[in-house]
Amino acid sequence: MADYGSAPNRYYDQRFKIEAIKILPGEYFVTGREVVIVTVLGSCVSACIYDRVAGVGGMNHFMLPDHHEGGLLSESMRYGAYAMEMLINNLIKAGAARNRLEAKLFGAGRVLASMTQTDVGARNASFALRYLEDEGIPVRARDMLDVHPRKVYFFPCEGRVLVKKIRTLHNDTIVQREMEYEAMLERVKLEGSVDLF
Repeated sequence: MADYGSAPNRYYDQRFKIEAIKILPGEYFVTGREVVIVTVLGSCVSACIYDRVAGVGGMNHFMLPDHHEGGLLSESMRYGAYAMEMLINNLIKAGAARNRLEAKLFGAGRVLASMTQTDVGARNASFALRYLEDEGIPVRARDMLDVHPRKVYFFPCEGRVLVKKIRTLHNDTIVQREMEYEAMLERVKLEGSVDLF
């Protein structure tokens, strides 16, 4: 079965004895193979979407740029919509049926001190929940908001997720990665239009 996505980071996970695919901010990965998809989230959100009948699942990792206009089609919301559309479209390409898709959502922590005024995490969480509701995809589980980063392990064929809250940070890698991602989003305009269906 073909894999779809933008996540080139692969390694062998000793704990689970399985191939692991690590996704970073702005990436996604879809597969029907027995792997684990892994990410670490601060204020970003990951949607784990799957079709348990087809045995296909995928995860994305996104953040909305810090714009203040509202509405699902605002410029900043287009980034989240694009991340969700890429994931859903590639799930269908991999054999998932749209009417069987289920989701689990994670992240949106308030971990970046520089973002507390606009609470990017809360905006990301609100967007993801609203988007999935509008698309008719049920959210079966979620662990969002709070102040802790999370490490998420998603087993796409079965839809199982393990979440570990990171209570103590030994370095600023998560914060730095998300700040760089946010800066990139502010600089780059999403090319083309996003078709919502």
